[in-house]
Amino acid sequence: MSLSTRIEGRIEGTTQRAKLSRGLPSAAANPGKPARWRRFAGPAVILLAAAIASAPIWIHGAAGADDFDFHMISWLDAQHSWLSGIPYPHWAPSPNFGAGEPRFVFYPPLTWVLGAGLGLILPWGLVPAIMVFLLLGGTGLATRELARQMLPDAPATLAGCAALFSGYALFTAYERLAVGELCGGFWIPLLLLFANRDRNPSAAPWGRALDGSTLPLALILAGCWLSDAPVGVMASYLLAAVAVAAAVMARSWFPVMRASIAFISGVALAAFYLIPAAWEQRWVDILQATGVNGDPGLKIENNWLFPHHQDPALKLHDQTLHFMSPIAVSMVAVALASLIVLWLRGKISATSRGTVAAEDRDADAARQRIARSWWIPLALIPPVVILLQLPESLPIWGLFPKLRFLQFPWRWVLIVEAPMAVFFAAAVWAGMSRGRWLRRVIPAICALLFVAATAFAMQNFFRDDHRADDLPSLLSTYISGAGFVGTDEYASPGSDNSIVATGLPDACFADNFDTELGIAANPVDNPAWRPEQGSCRSTATAQSRQPEHMRIDTVAAHAGFLILRLRSYPAWRVTVNGRLAGNIPVRDDGLIAVPVSQGPVEVSVDWTTTPDVVAGRSVTVLALLALIAVGLTERKLRRTHPS
Repeated sequence: MSLSTRIEGRIEGTTQRAKLSRGLPSAAANPGKPARWRRFAGPAVILLAAAIASAPIWIHGAAGADDFDFHMISWLDAQHSWLSGIPYPHWAPSPNFGAGEPRFVFYPPLTWVLGAGLGLILPWGLVPAIMVFLLLGGTGLATRELARQMLPDAPATLAGCAALFSGYALFTAYERLAVGELCGGFWIPLLLLFANRDRNPSAAPWGRALDGSTLPLALILAGCWLSDAPVGVMASYLLAAVAVAAAVMARSWFPVMRASIAFISGVALAAFYLIPAAWEQRWVDILQATGVNGDPGLKIENNWLFPHHQDPALKLHDQTLHFMSPIAVSMVAVALASLIVLWLRGKISATSRGTVAAEDRDADAARQRIARSWWIPLALIPPVVILLQLPESLPIWGLFPKLRFLQFPWRWVLIVEAPMAVFFAAAVWAGMSRGRWLRRVIPAICALLFVAATAFAMQNFFRDDHRADDLPSLLSTYISGAGFVGTDEYASPGSDNSIVATGLPDACFADNFDTELGIAANPVDNPAWRPEQGSCRSTATAQSRQPEHMRIDTVAAHAGFLILRLRSYPAWRVTVNGRLAGNIPVRDDGLIAVPVSQGPVEVSVDWTTTPDVVAGRSVTVLALLALIAVGLTERKLRRTHPS
C-alpha cells in the first residue's frame, strides 16, 4: 500500500469518527436514503411530544386558565376588525361591555394575529389547543437547535423534549394559557444560539460579529417584543448579559458589536408597535399593570418565593406562588445538578474548543466536550434567576428600566428552560455511555418522566371550577354584543372600569354629562342600565357601528349631552353635524359625552392615525432597509470567510 493511500485512509477514518462524535451520519454507516430520513426523526419526536403535552387542553379545554378570556376576546375582536376591513386594529370593541378599550395599541400583535388567523380556518374550540401545540412544539424545536451546537442529534432531541415538558412550560400552558410567554419558550433558545455563535474565529472583529448571526438575532429580538412585552424586556437584558460574557471569554468585542446591531435593529423593526405603545401610555392608567394604582398582587415585593401574606387581596397570588416556587427551585436545581454531573465526568471543558483539541491526545474525546464558550453563558443563567426570586434582589428591580413591568419575578424562570434542558440531556447522555442496556432503559425512563409530568400538571394546574365562562358561553356573549369587563391598565386616567354600566344603548341623551346610567345590584358588580330607570331622556341606535367608526343620527329635544357607549380616547375624532366637537367633559366611567344643541344631530366618531403611529411605521420601514443591508453584508463576509 502506498504512502498516499495510507494517508487518504487515515483522513477518511478521522472524518468518519468526527462525524460520529458529533452525531452526524457517515456515508459508510448510513448509506443511501436512511441518512436523509434520520434528519427528520428528531423534529418528529418533538412534535409528538408537543402533541402529548397539549393533549390535556384538548380534553379539558382552556376555559379555567387565568388568561383564557383575555386572549380569546382579543382573537375575536381582531378577527372582527379584519372582517370590517381593518388590517391592523388598535381598538378592541367588546371590553367594558361594548364601550371598548385600546387593547391592540398596548398588547403585542403576534399572538392575537395568530389566534385570529387560526380562528378563520378552524372552529374556535380547536384554537387554544392548536395554539399550545404550535408553541410547545416551537419551544422543543428551538431548544433542540441550540443543543445541537453542543450535543449529537439524539441528546439534542431529548433536550427539546425536556424543555417543552418543563414545569414552567406546562404551568404556563395549563394554569395560565399565557400564550405570549409560551412564545418566549421558542424565542429565547434561538437568542442564546445566535448571540453566542462564532463561525469565523480567524476573522477580524467585524467579520466575527457579522458571521450570518446578526440578521436572525435582530429578527428574534423583534419577535420577542412583538410576542409579549415581559418577554421583550427579559430578552433584551439577556442579550446584553450573554454578549458581555461572550466578549470576556473571547477577549474580543465582537459579541457586543453583534448584540448592539441586533438590539437596535430588532427594536426598530418592532417600532410600529413599540413607539405607539410607549407614547400612548400617558393616555391610559398603565401603572395599574405594576400594582402601583391597583392590584397589590402585581407588585414585585409581593411575589417572592414561598410567600405567606396576611392580606386577603393576596390570597390568589399566594396560591399561584405556591405552585411556581417549587417549579422555579426544582428547574434551577436540575440545571445545576446536571452541570455538576457533567463536570465530574469531564464532559465540559475549562478551555476553548480549539485549545482542548490541541492539547488533548484524543481529539474525538475533545469534540465530545461542551466548549467553554457555550456552557458558561448558559450556566450563569440559573443562579442569577434564583437570585431574582429573593427579596435581596429588590434594588435590582428598582435600578433597571422596565423590570417592574414583569410584575412577577418568577417570569424569569422562562429563560431557565433551555439551559436546564441542555444540561439535563447532556448529563443523561453521558450516563448512557457505560452500557448498551442503559441506552434503552434511560430513554424509556425519560419518556415515562415526561408523561408523569404531564399527568401531574393536568391534575394540579387545570381549574375545573369554571370561574370563567366556558367557550360556548363566551362566544354567545360575544355574538350578543353584551361585551365583557375591561382591562384596568387600559382605562383612561381617572376613569373606573367597575362603574361602566352593562346593557347600555349606543347613545343615551341626558341633561347632564355626569348622569349615572345604571344601578348596581351589589357593590362588587358593575351597574346595569335599564330603560325604566329614567337615566336617559331618550336613546338612539347607531346607523353605523364598526370597531373604529360610529355614526349616530338623532334629534335632541333640547340642549344636553349625548353619552355614547364608547370609551374616550385621544385618537378618536368626534364631529357633530360635520364640525369637530369641542369641550367634551370627562366622566368617571370614561364614556364619551358629546355636547349637542336642540334639533337634528349627526355624531360621527372615527379612529385617527396619530403622529406616534406614523413615526413607528416609518422607523420600521427604515429598519427593514437596514436589515436588508446587514443581511447582504453578512452574506458577502460569509463568502470571504467560509466556516
